[in-house]
Amino acid sequence: MKIHTVGDVMTDEVVQAHRETPFKDVVRLLDAHRISGVPVVDHDGKVVGVVSGTDLVHGQAARAGGRRDRRYRLPRLPRPGHRAAARVLAATAGELMTTPAITVHPEQPVSDAARVMERHGIERLPVVDEEDRLIGIATRRDLLRVFLRTDEDIRREVTDEILVAAPGLPPAAVVVSVRDGLVTLEGRLEHRTDIAHAVRSTWQVDGVVGVLSRLTFRLDDDRSAGTSSSRGGAHRRTPGQSGQSGQ
Repeated sequence: MKIHTVGDVMTDEVVQAHRETPFKDVVRLLDAHRISGVPVVDHDGKVVGVVSGTDLVHGQAARAGGRRDRRYRLPRLPRPGHRAAARVLAATAGELMTTPAITVHPEQPVSDAARVMERHGIERLPVVDEEDRLIGIATRRDLLRVFLRTDEDIRREVTDEILVAAPGLPPAAVVVSVRDGLVTLEGRLEHRTDIAHAVRSTWQVDGVVGVLSRLTFRLDDDRSAGTSSSRGGAHRRTPGQSGQSGQ
């Protein structure tokens, strides 16, 4: 089965900044390339942080507040306040960046990278090699490209995966149809457990958003089912379900 990785979808040409890149130059980079953030790298190309549009807005807001209150003496600030005060003086990417940077490696599955983005609420992930050197960037749009596969591409891969999951199965035993990423499986398999394997394999194909199983079976080899039925009924599975009902 083809597992799409970050390396398959990432962008190789990365807009980046260095620690010493001036505040205004970072703003120009974001505006010129219409992006929401840039990784910050050191002189060895290793990612040391990320500057986002949010960082720049906070920095500018802190500057404005600092200018209004410069005639007053600043009191001692708690730790979060120290960071806000530091932004008043921030003039470079290195002073504005969020660190440590959240990164991924090119061999990681797309699904893993999507979970990282969701967990941290970010839109872009620098892609680094084993030495933390920047080699690409992966955005939400890049990761979502796996779900823009054509229904025909998905159908072909699902068919191949089912044949692997049920060795010896005649190619025409299962009819696979796909519409907008929803896969329908129809046909008759030899064993009840073959159905569970077929459905599970279908879910693992990139681009599949749902599976409707109308598969039946000839022999019930599932002892946990507690029945001796020789035919399986159709039902719709969701990602959280397991097994296959019979009738």
